[in-house]
This record gives sequence, structure tokens and C-alpha cells, in this order.
Amino acid sequence: MRPQSVILTFLGDHVYGRGICVSSGSFIEAFARVRISEEATRSTLTRMVRRGLLRRQRAGRRMYFGLTPASAEVLRDGERRIWHSGVVNDGDGDRWTLVGFSLPESWQRQRHELRSRLIWAGFGPLQNGLWIAPGDVDATRLIEDLGGGVKVFSAEPRPPTDMQALVGEAYDLAGLGERYRAFLRRWDQADPAPGAPDDLARSLTLLTEWLQIIRTDPRLPLRHLPHDWPAEKAQRVCHTLHERFRPEAAEMAARLLDTVPDETWAER
Repeated sequence: MRPQSVILTFLGDHVYGRGICVSSGSFIEAFARVRISEEATRSTLTRMVRRGLLRRQRAGRRMYFGLTPASAEVLRDGERRIWHSGVVNDGDGDRWTLVGFSLPESWQRQRHELRSRLIWAGFGPLQNGLWIAPGDVDATRLIEDLGGGVKVFSAEPRPPTDMQALVGEAYDLAGLGERYRAFLRRWDQADPAPGAPDDLARSLTLLTEWLQIIRTDPRLPLRHLPHDWPAEKAQRVCHTLHERFRPEAAEMAARLLDTVPDETWAER
């Protein structure tokens, strides 16, 4: 697991919404439980400050780290994906958002950036320069800096379009399904993660792995997916284990957290 992913999981579960900043020592102690070294933790905190995902706040001789608007948005998105929207799209509608683009060949960086944004937002490539995503997606922020070379449409499939075949071509269902099955093989057992030292480590590992999967899941309509799609079972396992780990994880986090009030909290 990337240290930044673990840090964001920790912030989302134990810091987000509390108006506090956390000392570097608390991060180091927490992440030692999942075998992330002090050096890796410190360098990751520094990189996150440079990227605008954390802010420094000094109190006495100690340095503390607090959320920024950018990291708060990432954590809100993670909270929504884990606890609210869920991984199963069993809605009755069959509406899709299409993004078509034709950018100059010299815009290689912009083309790569647009594709990355589209994948993050749940789009898959339908054909060259045409991407598709389930539901009505607000693509304004995806394309706002690309001018008129990008067009956005909302559409519904019509016969003879085979949507199950189309979805299979636009998305790597085999790869995504295997990630869910690997998650189940690791966690759907009586004693998951037996090598972890405590439930805080188990909780951090569980949610970090889960977020890494569901952030790549576009929540495709269930009727267009294979009949044995494993996402719903994996979600039940994740939620059940998080509840099981939560009491000890929260107690341990409360003991190791060295915090000060976030000076910017009132401004948000």
C-alpha cells in the first residue's frame, strides 16, 4: 500500500470532521503498525504538503498537520463511496453520459490528463475519442480547461445495441472482478490479517485496500454485469469487518493521537 493512501484512510476515519491537526509523531506511531517506516511517513507528509493535501501548523516546538480544502474533498468522496453510494448500481434507468473529444496532436499532456480524469470519473473508452459512463455525470470540471475540443452528451441505448457486450469492451471487468475476489480471499475468513498487531492496523489495511478498489469501480448497472459479480459480497465483508475492528481501532487512535485545534477550522 502506498503511504499516502494509508494516511488518507487514517485521516478519513479518525481526523476528518473534528477540526484538529495531528502531530507527525502520531502518524509515525500509527503507520509503524502497518510496517511503514518513519522515513517513508515523514517524506510522504512533506510531499502531501507540497501537493496541497496537508497544511503545517506549529504549536510550541512541535509540528502538526491539518486538512486542506483539497484533502477534505478527497475524504468526502471516500466517505460517500464507502458508506453512501455503495458499489452496486441496481437502478432501473439506463442513461449514460458520453464525452467526445478531438484535441490537437501537440496536446499530448492534455490528452493524457483528460483520459486520467475520465477514468477517475468512471468513464470507459467506447471508441477512439469517445468515452462513456453510467448515469448523468457532471463533466464540467473534467473539461473546463480544454476549450471546444470536447463535447458532452447524455443518451440512452437503443436496439440493436448490445449493452452487455459494449460494457465488456469499454471496461476491464475481468480485472475489476478479480480485485474484488482477491479482497474476499484475503478478508472473508474467521481470522483476517492474522499478522497485523492490532485492530487499528487491520482497520487501516482493510479500508485502504477497499478504497483502492472502489475508486476504480464505475458502478456499472448490475444488469449489464456477469451474474456472479462479487462486489456486493465484498462490500458486506468490508462493512462487517470495519464494525468489528472499530472499537479497538478507535480506542488505540485516541491514545496515540497528539492533536491541537485546527486554526483554519472556523473559516470553512
